[in-house]
Amino acid sequence: MRLMGLALAAAILAGLASAAPAAAQGPRMERVPDRQPGEGTGPFRRMAIRGAMLIDGSGAPPVGPVDIVVAGNRIESVRPAGTPGLPLRPGREPRDADHEIDATGMYVMPGFIDTHGHNGDPAKAPNASYGYKLWLAHGVTSVRGVSLYWGPNNPSLSDKRRSAANEIVAPRLFAYLSVGDGWDGGQVQTPEQGRQWVRWLAAQGYDGVKLFNTQPPAVTAAVLDEARKHRLGTVAHLGQAGVAEVDARRATEMGLHSVTHFYGHFESLLRDRRVPAYPADYNFADEQMRFGDMARIADQIHAPGGPEWRTYLEAQLERGVFFNPTFHIYSASRDVMRARNADWHERYTLPSLQAFFSPSRINHGSYYWDWTTAHEVAWRRFYVPYMRLINDYKNMGGRVTVGSDPGYIYQTWGFSYVGELEMLQEAGFSPLEVIQAATWNGAQEIFEPKGEAPPIGLVRPGMLADLVIVPENPLQNLKTLYGTGHVRLNEATQQAERVGGVRWTVKDGIVYDARALLADVARMVEEQKSRED
Repeated sequence: MRLMGLALAAAILAGLASAAPAAAQGPRMERVPDRQPGEGTGPFRRMAIRGAMLIDGSGAPPVGPVDIVVAGNRIESVRPAGTPGLPLRPGREPRDADHEIDATGMYVMPGFIDTHGHNGDPAKAPNASYGYKLWLAHGVTSVRGVSLYWGPNNPSLSDKRRSAANEIVAPRLFAYLSVGDGWDGGQVQTPEQGRQWVRWLAAQGYDGVKLFNTQPPAVTAAVLDEARKHRLGTVAHLGQAGVAEVDARRATEMGLHSVTHFYGHFESLLRDRRVPAYPADYNFADEQMRFGDMARIADQIHAPGGPEWRTYLEAQLERGVFFNPTFHIYSASRDVMRARNADWHERYTLPSLQAFFSPSRINHGSYYWDWTTAHEVAWRRFYVPYMRLINDYKNMGGRVTVGSDPGYIYQTWGFSYVGELEMLQEAGFSPLEVIQAATWNGAQEIFEPKGEAPPIGLVRPGMLADLVIVPENPLQNLKTLYGTGHVRLNEATQQAERVGGVRWTVKDGIVYDARALLADVARMVEEQKSRED
């Protein structure tokens, strides 16, 4: 979802057009500052993370305590804790680590992967370092931007390169662009134009294509075919404006690799009709109507678990399609008061972002103009079959990933990612399955189209050193991953206290203090408040 200026333009351009959005012509994002001395330490010749419990991302149960040895930016070994010395391999003389982390009693996981990221709107956060630091502070070490920025000469590739070189404080970045965006060739209206744009995209160094189902089906098919030839990933937001021609069933038949959001799934499962039934006065450009009525599609589908339901999921499984459900981005629709008053807003949400979130006919996604109990009830009911669809797909062997779509609908970077983890558990995923979705599945979704074995997503020798180290057991309570921690009664003092939060995030062998990152963000918020005062 993207800001387009006016609600009408937002609805049309986010769902109907393929050219670069008008927002690219407005105020530009500030350059992300260079990483300064003291912002992260390392990489080291050899670093040892001592005494941790390990959740390796594969779905295997925790094991430990272990010592994890990192050489440069790669994991060298994982061994039982207390192994004397740090030999390069059996038979070599031991060599001590030049940096150690005492992780006794803590848990180590692969760095989290956010497969639905945005971070390029100056109306919300004028510098992308705000979102980057919040992601890292919550253990997110890789982000697929769909897209990060938009418009001609946008900084997506520059930030990607600078992050890869560790010149900025940011996760690994994988840059996608929407069809027709970024180049000077105009709108993509024919299959040949679509192929030309994909070839341009690949030549620039982008990682994939974000599709809306608003081009003619022949154009969508051509883009998907050309993307596959160039080993580019493809992900689609299959919105209402184009779903009558291309729903999730049709898009994946054409070769789509990943479906994000809920759009397109239920339209593939309609009972007794080919297109959804809308109220007679429905207007797609009216965002409260658009999002308020969307939940009622759950009343128009085949019975969950029935033969049509299973046939649809089996076909997606056979094609190897990834589901990226983004449950949490719409969660305010079922309880807007809770979302508006979340613990982190006062300290970590920029005033400009809070202003964007407020009910507005201008800002895309700020559609709570007169949000009623009936709206919230409809959304609570909608989530029941949608969560079952995603959980059933996972149980059949389908791969589900974690995407937060931050910066809209009261969802602040990093915090919204943990919210997505919680909602996967609500959908029926075990905590181990949640961690697998957040790590190894996300790595496969990004690297499979490239034809490469993922170098991230697991804690194993030879993998890149992207790790998250936490003081609490996330399998016992995912809430302890929030930067604001979890409130727990201390039985000894009988006082409530906050526990948890990420302690360290390791990206490419560089160790970031998550608390220091959060303090940086808090300063950004206070500075903006002071300027406004």
